Amino acid sequence: MEYKVRDNKYNTVKDVLTKEFKFSKRLITKLKKENRILVNNNPCFVNHVLRINDIVQIDFNFVEECDNIIPTKIDLDIIYEDNFLLILNKPAKIETHPTCANYENTLSNGIKYYYNSINLKRKIRPVSRLDKETSGVIIFAKDQYMQEELIKQMKDNIFKKEYIAVVEGIIENDNGEIVANIARKENSILERCVTEKGAYAKTNYEVLKRIENDNLKATVVKLKLETGRTHQIRVHMKYIGHPLIGDFLYGSKSEKIDRQALHSYKVEFIHPVLKEEMCFEVKIPKDIENLFKIKS
Repeated sequence: MEYKVRDNKYNTVKDVLTKEFKFSKRLITKLKKENRILVNNNPCFVNHVLRINDIVQIDFNFVEECDNIIPTKIDLDIIYEDNFLLILNKPAKIETHPTCANYENTLSNGIKYYYNSINLKRKIRPVSRLDKETSGVIIFAKDQYMQEELIKQMKDNIFKKEYIAVVEGIIENDNGEIVANIARKENSILERCVTEKGAYAKTNYEVLKRIENDNLKATVVKLKLETGRTHQIRVHMKYIGHPLIGDFLYGSKSEKIDRQALHSYKVEFIHPVLKEEMCFEVKIPKDIENLFKIKS
């Protein structure tokens, strides 16, 4: 990325980095260490004084070690890739990151293998995160700047995430919002709960279909997140009395689906480098779609 000096708005390279690009101190330190800050194609110090027509350039194309993740050959459903981002359609039943119990068969292991195959030496940088049982769009940044900028967009509610879920019971209102603070449940490593002491969380929902027959009473909903708390949708839907079908942690197991019926089907954001609006949608997987087809 680059910036051409056309006026006296910025005096030094550091001004451009902090005010124009809005780089974090951590990122600037890393770029300095890697000699990736240039003016007119020449490496420079951040206190370099700028002149009209100077071009400040940032080169993110440097080697990053990622030895803590084992490369594993896993089929990746890549829906978009450029020099800055890797966007995948994540299947259910695969974890995003290695854990103590599973350190070589996760999405990150597959990405590490893929990066090795194209000779890309980068860290695995998740932007959005999905639970093991949740399917759908998931984003990885190829450099620290992209990761930081997209996380900022999430905090500023510029980055939009939409989900499709099938929940237990019939939701009467066609749409609504759930505002309830979320925190880790006492004495639990995994489970979250609604509590006044928790972090602010807001979920908007829209009813797409109601299913009511002898075999099932359920509601298909579209959910939009305005915050990104761990297990937010699962906790909020339980809170209003409609846990996700198949959610063993916040509801109960189901004979109709062997995981929680939750799919991240759409994301929208502004590409931090291209400055373009990006929108990605993926199809609803068959196991959730089969719940829709139950005759009401």
